[in-house]
Amino acid sequence: MKRLQKWQKPGEGYTASGFSDVGSYFVLISHNKNMLVLASASPRRKELLAQAGFIFTIAPAAIPEDPMPDESPIAYVVRLAREKAQAVYAQLSAQNNEDDPLLVLGADTTVVAPNGEILGKPSDPADTARMLRLLSGATHQVITGVALATQAGVETAAEVTHVTVLTLSEEEIAAYIATGEPADKAGAYAIQGSAARWIPRIHGCFFNVVGLPLALVSSMIEGTISRIEKSARAIPETAAASSI
Repeated sequence: MKRLQKWQKPGEGYTASGFSDVGSYFVLISHNKNMLVLASASPRRKELLAQAGFIFTIAPAAIPEDPMPDESPIAYVVRLAREKAQAVYAQLSAQNNEDDPLLVLGADTTVVAPNGEILGKPSDPADTARMLRLLSGATHQVITGVALATQAGVETAAEVTHVTVLTLSEEEIAAYIATGEPADKAGAYAIQGSAARWIPRIHGCFFNVVGLPLALVSSMIEGTISRIEKSARAIPETAAASSI
């Protein structure tokens, strides 16, 4: 997978691909060596992966996202990321070929309240207020599980960031809920939105809190591509040696 040239912006110079049936927002261009697919409909993950310079398509995965009994937060997000990547890889595996190996990236982010509760997306305004009260005046964890599925298998990892939130008044909570911003966010807030004014410090990756730990994901993608390319180079050498 080559990154964009310095002069080239994501979204420019793209040609049509065969992924229109899975809702692609980004399409492959001729210098791509690998087919990277993001198994997520999250606009934030789409923006972050493009910001890192990767060319990719989008194929959202529809899987149940309920935690299993006694499942730890890290195990929970890693499992969901793996299931998303595997589901989309199985859907698109027929398009995999040696010249354009298929890579599917899955990710899932959750917020862990100071009391240990896993906070998903709030169900209604009352649930939003409840979550914000749990986070108010304390430090919580944001955990993202990531998975990269290829023909060789699935690689998984997780990133943890500690986020400190100022004490919030009931008036501030109500006003924030009224903006609509927290409605579709894990933990009922967006660090990249207006909630940023209540977060004096974080320890760890900022992009992880937004939804995708870019350094971790980039190293996984680039490491996988390096191994694929090394394996591809080794095959002709082995064939040549066996013919001697």
